[in-house]
Amino acid sequence: MLSKLPDVGTTIFTVMSQLALEHQAINLGQGFPDFPMSSELTNLVNKAMQDGHNQYVHMNGLPLLTQRIAAKIEKLYHTAVDAASQVTVTPGGTYAIYTALTTILHAGDEVIVFEPAYDSYIPNIEINGAKAIRISLQFPAYNIPWHEVRQQVSPRTKAIIINSPHNPTGAVLTAADMQELQAIAEAHDLYIISDEVYEHLVFDGIEHQSILRYPALLQRAFVCFSFGKTYHCTGWKIGYCVSAPALMKEFRKVHQFNCFSCNAPVQYALAEYLLNEDAYLQLGSQMQQKRDYLRTLMAATPFELIPSHGSYFECYSYAAISNESDKDFVMRLTKEKGVVAIPLSAFYKEATDNKVVRFCFAKKAETLKTAVEKLMH
Repeated sequence: MLSKLPDVGTTIFTVMSQLALEHQAINLGQGFPDFPMSSELTNLVNKAMQDGHNQYVHMNGLPLLTQRIAAKIEKLYHTAVDAASQVTVTPGGTYAIYTALTTILHAGDEVIVFEPAYDSYIPNIEINGAKAIRISLQFPAYNIPWHEVRQQVSPRTKAIIINSPHNPTGAVLTAADMQELQAIAEAHDLYIISDEVYEHLVFDGIEHQSILRYPALLQRAFVCFSFGKTYHCTGWKIGYCVSAPALMKEFRKVHQFNCFSCNAPVQYALAEYLLNEDAYLQLGSQMQQKRDYLRTLMAATPFELIPSHGSYFECYSYAAISNESDKDFVMRLTKEKGVVAIPLSAFYKEATDNKVVRFCFAKKAETLKTAVEKLMH
């Protein structure tokens, strides 16, 4: 068979997770919590099932849930969106990104992608017959080089993908970044795919610069979110996309033939749980405590911090420890130290090795403490 994705093999996440199992290592590689999620939310799902909410809900999402998402958006970002025409519930944030790209892309189109990049972006572009135009973020702060973006825009450019807070680096976009983005998008009539799955995991008093704060950008954007990241239930695979009515109409044409309806009892539960505003408003400070605890522990190691201001992740340089490639280094860490990290080169299509690895700090304090103790021995 002629592969649609000939360059895609086994991902580094699969490789490292398997290695973690083989060596019974602590997995700080993949982005999932090892602490329990809210029992209030799981109880709400159980209640929804027992109350008989087990059949299809509307293709766009449970109306009560989309209405409460719209209310949350207005409260947080002071932008009014219409729940019926602008919000669609999806089976996860990654699905929303894929569907948005499939909605707008035709063969020969180009999409600007910033590397290191979440690993689904480029395959999503290529499977639609389009081409990813890769631009490296500026190391070590991982800022967007806007001058290079302007140079790379061509008549074939259809869209730009942004991700803030950023996976894998934890970098966040500023208001100045959003102004640059808006100027370029308007000048060249580009779409924006905005991956905001970590919207509530923003630290250090920084304000999340959502596309939803910028009505002119929202008119040309698909903004993708994840309940899994917000409520520590990554295995539920439930998220949503927000867009302008005309764009969402086209998004739903793709969506309806790929996932007619998302998990019904979970949607009923989430609609109720969204009334508990503290559950997402306090998330940033809770996760910052974990980030800061990891920093305190890592300060005793030769690893050099590359500061994160959001997400589940923080990056560290190991240049003072070894001259190995980052892939060799993380494999040795797993085998010899019993700790799993992810090499940053895995987030580049053509490996860029700055001697940097990513750790996930969305873990129990004892997990982080034990992992760093292992790194020090």
